[in-house]
Amino acid sequence: MNHDNRDDQTGRGKDSGGASPAHHDRDDALAPVITLHHHTDTPTTDTGSPVVVEGEVISSSAVVSPVRARRELYRCDVTTAHRHTVAVATSTTAVSTSKALVRHSFYVLSGAGVLWTRWRDTHGATRYERQMRAAEAACDQDRLLEWEARDVAEKARRHGRVMDWINAPLAWLKAAGTAVLGVLGVLVGLGMILAIAAKDISLVIAPVVAVIDAVAWTVMFVTVYATALGALVLTGLVAGLWAIGKARTEPPTWTTPPADDDTDSAARDVIPDERAVVNALRHLALPALNTKFKAGWQPRWILPPVHDGRGWHCQFLLPEGVTVDMLNRRKDVLAHNLLRLPVEVWPTEPRNHPGVLDLWVADQGSLTKPVPPWPLLTDGTTDYFTGVPIALDTRANLVTGRLFATNWGVAGMMGSGKSALIITTLAGAILDPLVEIDIYCMAHNADYDPFAPVARTLHVSDDPDALPTVLDSLTTLLSELSQRGRKLSAAGEPKLTRRLAAADPTMRPRVVVIDECQELFLSDIGEQAAELVTKIVAKGRKYGVTLLFATPVPSAESLPRAVAKVQSNRACFAIGDHHGNDAILGTGKHTAGITATSLRPATTNPDGSLDPGDIGTAMTSGFTTHDGLIRCHHIPRGDGVDQLTPIIERALTLRHDTGLDTSLGTSTATPPAPRRDLLDDLLHVMAGHTRMRTQEALAALAALDRAHYQAWTFARLTDELPTTARPYKSDGVMVLSTHRIHDAHTHHHTEPTTEPITDSDGCEGPQKPQF
Repeated sequence: MNHDNRDDQTGRGKDSGGASPAHHDRDDALAPVITLHHHTDTPTTDTGSPVVVEGEVISSSAVVSPVRARRELYRCDVTTAHRHTVAVATSTTAVSTSKALVRHSFYVLSGAGVLWTRWRDTHGATRYERQMRAAEAACDQDRLLEWEARDVAEKARRHGRVMDWINAPLAWLKAAGTAVLGVLGVLVGLGMILAIAAKDISLVIAPVVAVIDAVAWTVMFVTVYATALGALVLTGLVAGLWAIGKARTEPPTWTTPPADDDTDSAARDVIPDERAVVNALRHLALPALNTKFKAGWQPRWILPPVHDGRGWHCQFLLPEGVTVDMLNRRKDVLAHNLLRLPVEVWPTEPRNHPGVLDLWVADQGSLTKPVPPWPLLTDGTTDYFTGVPIALDTRANLVTGRLFATNWGVAGMMGSGKSALIITTLAGAILDPLVEIDIYCMAHNADYDPFAPVARTLHVSDDPDALPTVLDSLTTLLSELSQRGRKLSAAGEPKLTRRLAAADPTMRPRVVVIDECQELFLSDIGEQAAELVTKIVAKGRKYGVTLLFATPVPSAESLPRAVAKVQSNRACFAIGDHHGNDAILGTGKHTAGITATSLRPATTNPDGSLDPGDIGTAMTSGFTTHDGLIRCHHIPRGDGVDQLTPIIERALTLRHDTGLDTSLGTSTATPPAPRRDLLDDLLHVMAGHTRMRTQEALAALAALDRAHYQAWTFARLTDELPTTARPYKSDGVMVLSTHRIHDAHTHHHTEPTTEPITDSDGCEGPQKPQF
């Protein structure tokens, strides 16, 4: 077969030397296949006989499949390249490198900003304006006038400098011309000397030529090495700006590298030494403190960290612009940085060292260990005038609760331990045989039942109708205070002393507990009770009367502000919110870090076991030198254990041995009291008075014979008196007349009657029921 026939068979014809037009029109074609004509060694003849060609017939689909495969390969290559590019861009190395580049660039720019700020403060009026604004904000007129004068003087000086710069160019030209002429003269003179010495006239201009050559060499050197010199100067400038920016500014947080775990764990040591304290402050996230650290501030230690009791104690001077209150607001972060709980870290400011941080850090877990037994559990006595042991502070020091000239307020959730504090205080109080206790609990519970043998009054009732009994007792107490005041005045003493209390039974110290006091203050007689309590507190602090109020829901209603603000000692156990915290401890205490909201009451676990939480732990104010936590002692009673009853028995024995038995519960062990004559007793207590207020007379009768007259009320007194001697109103108050009582007494003896004569047990004849 000839070539033309072959061309006809392949379908190319004359255009067989290149790709066919149809091939170019195909969109899915890749590269055209060009068939080259060639000659074979087999001789051809023109005989026209057919030639048999062996081969394989390829279908069109077999040709298209490799084309599509190559296209998919190209697409796969693009996808792979994109995936690898994204992987490289998001790799840890690329991210850290990018952050480092941004961070160090920030240092350079911020360094330039620092230099610009310095130049502006030095050459401008910005500093003066800033100081004037600060003085105006502080209302310091003297300082404001001083800085205004400085500002005016600085502006006048700058104006003079500007005027000097305006006139400077002409002066510079004159100076430059004079300098050039002078130097030229010196050089020519030097050349003449050289010419004369060498007898060579050409040396006259030799110095001038030398200077010209030196200038030419300098220009050539600078021209040749300008790039290197510029790079060196620029590198030094950038390095300087970087150093200033790194030392004086803080980069964006997202550009900072992750901290090294080893370094971080080493910095957060359990022992709060100097390095650990500084590191904790450095990571406190306080902008003002961070600025000071960047400026190179280091603490000036007044007292380096030393182990004190069950914790570490240190003192150092804080920088300007950083207060102790700022640190208290970040107390939780500070405790975290020191590997402590918030209740284990106490930053305070000493009264005699303002600006100093007094930091106390408890040992880990020291506040969760059991409190030692009460010191007076088995033996010992107390003194009302010096106080009773009640708790331990965070440094394991014994906390003595003062009773004389104090009034207490105690609050906390149920199960937080407030009753333990009150019971411990009462147990300590009765170990002083002079002390009398009165207990009023407006809820039914058995917490105070063991005190019945020794208590002067034990009122336990949740009946609202019994609240007037408490009010009457407070009214009687107020009357007794007036009598105590008169006796102190007669004795020439400004306040009660132990000698006076021991000599006069009516001057014995009193501890009055009002538990669940919200029931009293939220009742219909709440306002009257609050007014009475305020007066008692105001008078009683010098007369030996201590009031203790307890409530689980402290608020302005359950504990009126008039009562709360006169309390000297305040304790808040676990509480639900900061409103209740501030209601008992004082306004702003939660913000200042004195808060009990982080304490937990006792709870029951799912398995039935008891989780003590922070039971017995209270945030206090007034009990210690600084406001802070105390951990109260607990006197076990219940579950077959009773350590409170032996203490009460010791108190009874102590009173019996000293002859100062003041309790009502032991009255059955004494001989029957003699019959009382009410008119005789009134004449006795009213001696020296023409008239006396009825409530004062009742208080005086109760002091004369408590067993007989303690429960008497106004109605009872009126019923027991003859009609002519009964109280009447004078100047708006009910009073008794000494003259009327004397006439009734005379009439009683001329016509004997047994009406006003009563037994000491108060069981004479028919009478009205008593509360």
